[in-house]
Amino acid sequence: MSNFNYRFVLKTIGFLLVIESLFMMSATIVSFYLHEAAGDAMLISSTITFFAGALIRLVGTEDFPKPIGKRESFFMVAISWIVLSAFGMLPYYLSNSIPNVSNAYFETISGLTATGATILNDIESMPKGLLFWRSITQWMGGLGIVLFVATILPMGGNASVMYDAEVTGIGYDRFRPRISQIAKRLWLVYIFLTGILVILLWIGPMSLFDAVCHAFTTISTAGFSTKQDSIAHWNSAYIEYVITLFMFIGGINFTLIYFFMKGCAKKLYQNEEFKWYVSIIILFVVIIAIGLYSSGKIEGVEKAFRTSLFQVVSMLTTTCFSTDNIISWGSFYQFLVVIFMVFGACAGSTAGGIKIVRIIILFKNSINEFKRQVHPNAILPIRLNNHVISIDVVTKVLAFIFLYLAILIFSCLLLSLSGMQFENALGAAVSCLGNVGGGLAEIGNTGSFSEVPTESKWYLSFLMLTGRLELFTVLSLFMPAFWRR
Repeated sequence: MSNFNYRFVLKTIGFLLVIESLFMMSATIVSFYLHEAAGDAMLISSTITFFAGALIRLVGTEDFPKPIGKRESFFMVAISWIVLSAFGMLPYYLSNSIPNVSNAYFETISGLTATGATILNDIESMPKGLLFWRSITQWMGGLGIVLFVATILPMGGNASVMYDAEVTGIGYDRFRPRISQIAKRLWLVYIFLTGILVILLWIGPMSLFDAVCHAFTTISTAGFSTKQDSIAHWNSAYIEYVITLFMFIGGINFTLIYFFMKGCAKKLYQNEEFKWYVSIIILFVVIIAIGLYSSGKIEGVEKAFRTSLFQVVSMLTTTCFSTDNIISWGSFYQFLVVIFMVFGACAGSTAGGIKIVRIIILFKNSINEFKRQVHPNAILPIRLNNHVISIDVVTKVLAFIFLYLAILIFSCLLLSLSGMQFENALGAAVSCLGNVGGGLAEIGNTGSFSEVPTESKWYLSFLMLTGRLELFTVLSLFMPAFWRR
């Protein structure tokens, strides 16, 4: 451990806290503009965060001459989300809007990990400055906090290691000129799409405040709303179709969106994961729309189609906005919802879950196993987008899926042990590990996590972090072998 680069970790975390304080200050300005009492607490919070970040950064100012390794990058990425959540909860706690530390931390890490699970039961009663901060946390965390820092802070070869520790995917198709250049391009796309969405929502029945907040939480596929009834509050077909489109975009690999905007549309249309993504949506939208219309749960063909489209895209992209109470549809639809929550959308997107690319590889590997029963000596490589996937990648995918499901099972048992009903425990575990936000039964897509036991909230906070950083980054820190020289 003597060669562990603590100064690099401190320097980066300090810089992240300074950045967080600036975002927090923007929410403070909103509070003061609206003459809200919470403005003072937000100003104090942003000041504390700024000076804490400056002090920590000062301690780590000594240059780090050698590139950092995976130990430093994994530790820094994981600890940064924990620290940012700790400071990010200050506006809620100091304003007395969420006076309980467990609840305030849960709400904050849910925002930063773009999960969308909430403990709030009366969202409209919250000061607008805090609702703005709540939305900003999701926008910050959607594409990646460390990825944002890579656009500003020169890190040299260190940036690529941190990029691997935070950005979702399996690593075979990432374009790599310089990580800082990649980060800038992805953030420019992210900001551009957010701006377009603000305008489109503002044109509709939303106020400018609601449009900005929902643009932040839609493109990040995160799901916090300024209304207790979520998108159903507006009862607007226009709003639903616009948000559906941008949730769909948020579920696409942002690298492919960048190439699409650069005029290389082929990269998107020919991408195998994107084809599966679209096909899954079309298939289940048709199935659910027919089921809802024929059973009389929703009247009107267009309304059944729109509701089905919105909810399928919302759950598959792990956004978890709602226009209807899915729980009231019946157990068949709840089962489909669990599948969507586990699957997630595309790798490299802002969505959570296992990711479709891993499902594709699992599916193709399973097909090859059947073929090997007949032709045991055949060489059957797995191809994705005309690339042969290495055995190492396939092994890592299988390990990831096994570990993901094992954690889900363990989490259900642990949450049930704390006194939660099985459906609640299952929904909470799937929701938080997959960074979805909704659940089943009492904590469904129209409910909250307010009644979840305190100890379970802390465990679910850990699950949200683990899911956001795709298991290995966080869990590696608990392995003794990881820390050996």
